[in-house]
Amino acid sequence: MNQLSVNNPTCADLMKMAEQELAAFFSAVKELFGPGEARLSAEDWLHEVASISRLPVSAREWRVITVKVSARLASRVAATSRIRSQLDHSDRAEFAPSE
Repeated sequence: MNQLSVNNPTCADLMKMAEQELAAFFSAVKELFGPGEARLSAEDWLHEVASISRLPVSAREWRVITVKVSARLASRVAATSRIRSQLDHSDRAEFAPSE
């Protein structure tokens, strides 16, 4: 039977759900933010899984992990964007004509 057992997922079922969720997340982050952010986000995702007391038993529960890690990604990207903006602003001020 190829379908996941809904009532009593096996270890293989849990691994398949985790692989699918992580692969989808990694692919989306890589497409949107590049391979560096995808690697960092995958590491965050794996750390989040390692920190929980029991493995999720449904795709919905795996998605909760992805949402938590997505929030970290958003914070990291926002911080990087602010730093770049500040650097760009200081570069423009440095090369602005003096009065």
